[in-house]
Amino acid sequence: MMDETYRIVPENGRGRFSREELKHIAVSIAVLSIAFTILYRNAGWILGYFEHLTGTEAMAYMLLFVMCTVLVVVSFLFHELGHKFMAQRLGMWSEYRMSNAGLAITLVSSLIGFLFAAPGAVVVRGYADKKDNGLISIAGPAVNIVFSGIGIMGCILLNGNPAIIFLMLLASLNAALALFNLIPFPPLDGSKIISWSPVIWVAAMGVAVLEFVCIRSLDLYYVL
Repeated sequence: MMDETYRIVPENGRGRFSREELKHIAVSIAVLSIAFTILYRNAGWILGYFEHLTGTEAMAYMLLFVMCTVLVVVSFLFHELGHKFMAQRLGMWSEYRMSNAGLAITLVSSLIGFLFAAPGAVVVRGYADKKDNGLISIAGPAVNIVFSGIGIMGCILLNGNPAIIFLMLLASLNAALALFNLIPFPPLDGSKIISWSPVIWVAAMGVAVLEFVCIRSLDLYYVL
């Protein structure tokens, strides 16, 4: 006898955010932005350019924080929203939830000199078969692959322009996130993707590796 399957109506929550979810998103963005600011302050050339641009160290830090916030929103938040919106498109309830322990680890690691970012994850509820899980999982790394590609193209087109500071960080951060999340071991996205479609996993991993290698092979510079 075949089991009965129930699917939540797609309109129930598609593209919507609860107040609780927005709070979790806001806290995660704030902590991640602070962590990246702490990490990138040690890159003297970045802070040096911002100080040259603004004229004061305080304004340089403020500009660095703004840049890090944009990077966090585009790289981390959009990754999670990729999962969220795909799950909602498939008719499931999904919301982002921060991890207090993960955010603490993120902040402490940035103080040590490296960044292990584990801000939280999207929680999904509803029936999902292997294909649904694969589609939901690939949506996050796909966002990172797209933004890494945008960053690489921007670096090539604007090489010599100080804008490549942001574009290089955008490209390398998103390539690293895509690679990490595509590792085929639970609970990472790659484990569900390869279980659903090894071909799609190989293709996604191949593009992510290519982007990662490409950004490191570019001869980038900027002129003040």
